[in-house]
Amino acid sequence: MTTGDTQGRVLVIGGYGAVGAAVASRLAEWFPGRVVPAGRDEVRARRLGGVAVDVGDLTGFRRALDKLGDVRAVVLCVEPEDASLARVCLDRGIHLVDVGASRHLLDAVADSDALAAASGATAVLSVGVAPGLTNLLAHRAHRAVGGAERLDLTVLLGSGERHGTDAVRWTVDGLAEPVTAGPRKVFLPGHGTHTAYPFPFSDQYTLRRTLGVPEATTRLCLDSRALTAALFALRRTGVLRGEERAPVRRALTGTFGRVHLGGDAFALRADAHRGDRHAAFALTGREQSRVTGLVAAEVTREVLTGQLPAGVRHIEQLPTLTDLPERLAGDGVVTLRRVRV
Repeated sequence: MTTGDTQGRVLVIGGYGAVGAAVASRLAEWFPGRVVPAGRDEVRARRLGGVAVDVGDLTGFRRALDKLGDVRAVVLCVEPEDASLARVCLDRGIHLVDVGASRHLLDAVADSDALAAASGATAVLSVGVAPGLTNLLAHRAHRAVGGAERLDLTVLLGSGERHGTDAVRWTVDGLAEPVTAGPRKVFLPGHGTHTAYPFPFSDQYTLRRTLGVPEATTRLCLDSRALTAALFALRRTGVLRGEERAPVRRALTGTFGRVHLGGDAFALRADAHRGDRHAAFALTGREQSRVTGLVAAEVTREVLTGQLPAGVRHIEQLPTLTDLPERLAGDGVVTLRRVRV
């Protein structure tokens, strides 16, 4: 068990982005003088009192760690190409909070569980809104029915929010992946009924393992029904699939990044089914990127001050984080409710 790290710095990689800035700001309130923003743009990083770090340059990353000397935790708010950076942290006994959302990267970091356990480091994965809060809602609904046989997760994102380029690219790439499940009409508090479409969020794959649920599907919609319909109609054409379609996806990423038809609200819902039992919980809020950062900050605080087990865990596997939705609701950041079914 980690017993709490009262000294040392927290390196926030991507610390000047939409998510990272929220992480760094909140952590600075709790750990003044210990938070170091970092990123590939040296000018922007140094303007905030931080350092230059390129997640694709492991040699440079090691040099940055050596120069800082007392890094106790790294919050990773950008996605590297592989798990090498995570392994560098865990090998040195540095805690890791990973805001990544790509299934293959999360699986690769999870494979470093033995390395983390040996060094005494804790790594927490599936940190953010989706994955993250969706995992915690699913865990709650799963318990409410006494162990779900099926989970249906729904994510509504605000198409008017200005998301980072990486987030937009990840969404467009997700539209290129094949799906087997069908769309579903879902009532989301504060937003009415929307048609949500299967989308390759990592939570549905993670939860099958961590909760032992045979079937789990995550669906996506945007607050703009017109944009939702257009995007998923484009997916049905198959024009985005395949390596040869990469230029098309890049063009769509640029276009999508400039389109702001809706607002900045988001909504999550988790439905658990077991026989004739059905339980559902929903969470609503605004500024998904900022809330992702606040979730990461809360997790980092728990890593530094709590007693979490060494090793790699997803957020729903840590009992001390199950009340995270209530913490955020208590701060007025989100609204949490049980949905009548």
